[in-house]
Amino acid sequence: MIAARAHLGLSQAALGEKCNLSRQTINGIENGTMPRVRHAIRISKVLGHSVEDLFGHLEKEETTK
Repeated sequence: MIAARAHLGLSQAALGEKCNLSRQTINGIENGTMPRVRHAIRISKVLGHSVEDLFGHLEKEETTK
């Protein structure tokens, strides 16, 4: 997600604004917090990537805990 955001030249605050989320929420997701489904969908649409591409690694981490 960080790479996709950076590729578009968006700050965490700018991505949050486009997704109607706070910068703190974006920061938490980028630091490994599993996003709510509706948040993941909003972010994936703005960044132009699938939810699986952006957050699939988080699901794998959750299942190995």
